[in-house]
Amino acid sequence: MKMQLTEIANAIGIDDVPESWQEITIANVEFDSRKVRPNSLFIPLKGQRDGHDFVDNAIKNGAVATLWAKDHPNVPSAYPALIVDDPLASLQKLAVYYLRKINPKVVAITGSNGKTTTKDMTASLLETQFNVVKTEANFNNEIGVPVTLLNMNANTEVVVVEMGMDRPGQLDFLSKMAQPDTVVITMIGEAHIEFFGSRDKIADAKMEITDGLKEDGLFIYNGDEPLLRERSKQVEQQQYTFGSNAADELFATNIQTARDHTTFEINLVPNQTYEIPMIGEYNVMNALAAIAVAKAYHIDPAQTVAALRNFRVTHNRTEWVSGKNGELILSDVYNSNPTAAKEVISSFSQTETKGKRFVVLGDMLELGEQSDEMHASLRAYLDPQLISEVYLVGTHMKALAEGLKNKYEANQIHWYAVNEETQLIEDLQVKLTNQDEVLIKGSHGIHLEKVLSALQKAE
Repeated sequence: MKMQLTEIANAIGIDDVPESWQEITIANVEFDSRKVRPNSLFIPLKGQRDGHDFVDNAIKNGAVATLWAKDHPNVPSAYPALIVDDPLASLQKLAVYYLRKINPKVVAITGSNGKTTTKDMTASLLETQFNVVKTEANFNNEIGVPVTLLNMNANTEVVVVEMGMDRPGQLDFLSKMAQPDTVVITMIGEAHIEFFGSRDKIADAKMEITDGLKEDGLFIYNGDEPLLRERSKQVEQQQYTFGSNAADELFATNIQTARDHTTFEINLVPNQTYEIPMIGEYNVMNALAAIAVAKAYHIDPAQTVAALRNFRVTHNRTEWVSGKNGELILSDVYNSNPTAAKEVISSFSQTETKGKRFVVLGDMLELGEQSDEMHASLRAYLDPQLISEVYLVGTHMKALAEGLKNKYEANQIHWYAVNEETQLIEDLQVKLTNQDEVLIKGSHGIHLEKVLSALQKAE
């Protein structure tokens, strides 16, 4: 990003600006004063804390101007302040302006599981031919999407935007903001079912990502999901399906899973082996979504093979790390829901190991009235012949602990309250050896990253 402050002011509806603003160049936008870089425009948002309280810190850290809500007192005079009705709405308006100015192709990705991994894979494939910008980490909401758009350089040709949602109407807003050329839905699961009530309503909300799809755009989706097949009939734009069945236009065959990679073939390129540096058949579906985008953008198949093999996944998404006792830890602590948990447990259960496998599972949040039942449903995926011991954290995981009592011995099941991570860490450290493997997975709100950090070997 590189714009004069005067241009930014005009873009968000401020016409009468000091002449001196023409000499001020903005290189980026930032809403966290701790992360401000030189020549930033600071966006003071209201959350748990009021961003206006941190404007002075932002200026000290390199910001050269700030937005300022007109209903907030004490407008600063020591540095440029753009007076607006709502700083967040102005951020979004500026992002739309800048998107139209740069005019890249926009690929928008959503799904109950796999959207971040699919975003990383898709960007990696497209980077073989285009200048690409992608969503950093999981900046996928009303703040993250405009920040992603404003992070584009003038030479950006494709922007890959992850879009999340936790309520109806959210994806409609984000999609209409970004006006994507291509949209991808990875799958429909139970994430946020507490707020939606059913998978049908989750599917309705996910389909909102097509609301801003350009008339000549492309809708790519998981054809194995009947809820998406049914709803795709309402989309007039071109469509393309991926999955595991011959009914899909792109499907995988001969899937082979190892501890640190998975190989597969696809129907469109006979006798060519694809490899991803991740565990799990479910990640093959994410790779197929990325391959479908690459095909639409005419990426050479040979470059697709190489880029998939070497792409870098966002931190803490099914990532192997080394533990202090020499054990291998499969870290998947960013988030969790029943579908994702079942998939990663199944894959973890099949890894080759000379020692024991241990599983640490934290509560899966936002599952509503069905929460205990959904936690207990993981019982079918835990086999004492494959998983030696199970460590469970959180209120709802009690239901799974009860369900495992007639499957595991009492000393193989361990339950902890959320605030008992210190005891959990101590119990694990006593058990683990350099022959063992540990899976750690839970919703972010349970903070199993603390357990991971305590067990992980320092780099």
